[in-house]
Amino acid sequence: MELFSLKVFLTVATEKNFSRAAEKLLRTQPAVSLSIQRLEGEIGEKLIERSGKEIMLTDAGRIVLEYARRFENLSRDLDNALAEMRDNSAGRLVIGANESTTLYLIQPIVRYREMYPKVKVQVRRSLSSKVPSQLIDGDLELGVISFEPGDERLISQVIYTDHLAFVVSPEHRLAGRAEVSINELGAETFIAHNVLSPYREVVIRAFQEARVPLRMDVEMPTVETIRNLVQRNEGVAFLPKMCVAQEIEQGRLCEVKVPELVVERKIHLVYPARRKLSHAAQAFLGVVAGGRND
Repeated sequence: MELFSLKVFLTVATEKNFSRAAEKLLRTQPAVSLSIQRLEGEIGEKLIERSGKEIMLTDAGRIVLEYARRFENLSRDLDNALAEMRDNSAGRLVIGANESTTLYLIQPIVRYREMYPKVKVQVRRSLSSKVPSQLIDGDLELGVISFEPGDERLISQVIYTDHLAFVVSPEHRLAGRAEVSINELGAETFIAHNVLSPYREVVIRAFQEARVPLRMDVEMPTVETIRNLVQRNEGVAFLPKMCVAQEIEQGRLCEVKVPELVVERKIHLVYPARRKLSHAAQAFLGVVAGGRND
C-alpha cells in the first residue's frame, strides 16, 4: 500500500470533495479518483460512497481514515526529527487553543520567535474540550486550555492566572461604579458565549444561589462579537480580562467588580506525559517558564 494513496484518501475525506482535494494535492480530479480506486482495490473494500456532490465514508472508510491520520502524524514527526537533526533550532511546533486562550500565547510566541526564528509555529483553533484527546492522539504537540484536564496521560502547568471581568459600555448606567452587587443585575441583558465552559457554569450557579434572574437574551459564538455588542451598549457580559484589557485601558469598556463573583481563570499549558517532545516543543516550554505570569 502506497503512503501517497493514504494521503490522497485523507485529503478527500477531510475536504469531502474530490475537486477541492485535487486542488490541494496539485493533482487532476481523475488522478485523485484513480488513486482512491487503487486503494479500494488493494484493501478489497469500498471506502467512499457518493451522493450527488457529497461524499460519505463507509465503515471501512472510517477505519482507514483513522490509520491514515496516524500515518500523517508519523510523517510529520519524521520531518521534525530530520529537521532537528540538521539544525537543532529548526522544525515545526503545533499548538492547539481556542479563540480566547490564543491571546495568552501572543507574548510567549513573540519571545520564542526571537530566540528560534527558524521554527515554524502553527496555532490551530480547537475547542478546549477537544484539545486533551488531540494531544493524546498526536494531532497536537502542545495545548492551551482554561481547565485542569485531569488525565494521567497529560502533564499540565499553569502559565497565566486571569479572572472573569464584568464589563459594560461607558454609556451604561453602571459604568461609573467601582462595584455592583449581583442582586442589582437581575434586570440586565447579558451577552453570553454559547460555547459551554466551566466558567459559564460558575456564573449561572452564582446567580441561582443568589436567586437573581440571569437574562442571557443574546448568545454569540465568539468573544469578539460579544465585546462589540457590549461596546454598543446592547448588553453586559462576563469575559476573560485578557480579552478586554485593551478596551478597558482605552476607555471603550468599563470593568465593574461584582463581589459575589470573583472567579480566577487559570490558563494551563498541556502536553503528553509519555511521548517525548520535540526540541522545538521543549524550547517553547522553557520560554513559557521564563516568562510565566502569576
